[in-house]
Order: sequence, then C-alpha cells, then structure tokens
Amino acid sequence: MSHKPEGFKGMATPKDTKKHAVVLLSGGLDSATVAAWLKADGFLIYALSVDYGQRHRVELNAASKMASWVGVEEHLILPMDLRPIGGSALTDPSWPIPKGGQEQDPVAADIPITYVPARNTLFLSLALGFAEARGASVIGIGVNALDYSGYPDCRPEFIAAFETLANLATREGVEGKGFQLWTPLQHMTKVEILQKAEELGVPVEQTISCYDPDASGLACGLCDSCRLRTQAFQALHG
Repeated sequence: MSHKPEGFKGMATPKDTKKHAVVLLSGGLDSATVAAWLKADGFLIYALSVDYGQRHRVELNAASKMASWVGVEEHLILPMDLRPIGGSALTDPSWPIPKGGQEQDPVAADIPITYVPARNTLFLSLALGFAEARGASVIGIGVNALDYSGYPDCRPEFIAAFETLANLATREGVEGKGFQLWTPLQHMTKVEILQKAEELGVPVEQTISCYDPDASGLACGLCDSCRLRTQAFQALHG
C-alpha cells in the first residue's frame, strides 16, 4: 500500500499550486516524522499543536523546534485546557505516570491511565477546522496501532470513522473535494518509524516523547513512551 496521500501529483514548483496539509504536531518522534514525510512529498505544511494543560509541556517547545526545522507555513499553538475534565495522568499531576522497572520492560496492551479522554477526537476536530480554513485537504497525524494498541483513538477503525465524519460535517466535504486523514505510521513498528525519521533527516534528538520529563525537559526513561523509544533505538543501532 502506498504511503503517499491520495491525489498527490508530484513536486510542484509554484507555491500556490502545491497541496496543503495540516499536521498535528506534538513534538514527539511520530508527528515530526509525519510532518517531514509530507514536506518531502511536496506539501505546504500547517502545523497545529494543542496546549491542553499537559504535564509534559516541554513537548510544546519541541513542537516549535520541529515546526521550524520542517519549515511550516504556520505553526498554531492552540490553548484548550482539558485539566477540568480530568480522567488522565497526563492532565492530573496527582496521578502517577505508569513506569517500568527497567528500559526493556514490555508495555502493557490495556488502556493505560495516560489515555486522555477523547483527545484525538478533539484534536482532529480542531485540525479539521484549521484545514478547512487554510484550504488543506490532507490532515496528518502520527497515530500507531502497533505500539500504542491500548489507545482506542489510535485504531484504524477510529481514523476511518473520523474521515467519514470530516466529509459529512464540513462545507468542503459536502461541496468540495473533501478531506483525507493521512496516517502513514498506523501499521509501522517503532523501529520502522525511527528508520523513516532518520531517512528523512529528522533531528530525532530534538523530539521528546516522554510523559514525565523533569523541569529541564530531560526524559524520565521509564514511562511507556520512553521505553518504546529506547527499545527501538537499541534494536536499530544496538
């Protein structure tokens, strides 16, 4: 299966003839890879990051660095405080972040308390509005169903359902060409994602995936996200 967004005709030179894409940019490895991939395929990128009251706010700084590196047309950091809703260790610092005892510990497949209720539904809704306003027909998101199988809003069924919704709920979807949710990492392993990031030249060391970094932004090394990332590095580079 091709990983190119549908309808892509190749690199266009005049700026106004290029296709536009919105990417949900978190500051982590996955979203940076999606943004770099679309840029390499000739898209003009509009990046959206959400300041939702996450305890790992250093990811917003990383997102800004990745937006600058990619060379996006616009980087919108949108505030939407989810802390009053609660229900997640990522928005409630009184909840402990699940961690392994060592880097090689496996990540459990059940839905962890780092799941933020309806987060991807909310974020994709914001991205959809941003895309329609900017004339972008592609929305890129770095969801993955293999390494993050516990999250219900990372599943292919969810992505397909939201794409259907996007094309029913918008003027562009009803009157225009509609929208495509582009999820090229959906069925890739973390090792394959890391390989692709390095192939695209992503400055991986400037991304952060940790759920519980310290005040200086140093990754904890033992949360689920850190362990997956470390295990991928070790598998790829020894």
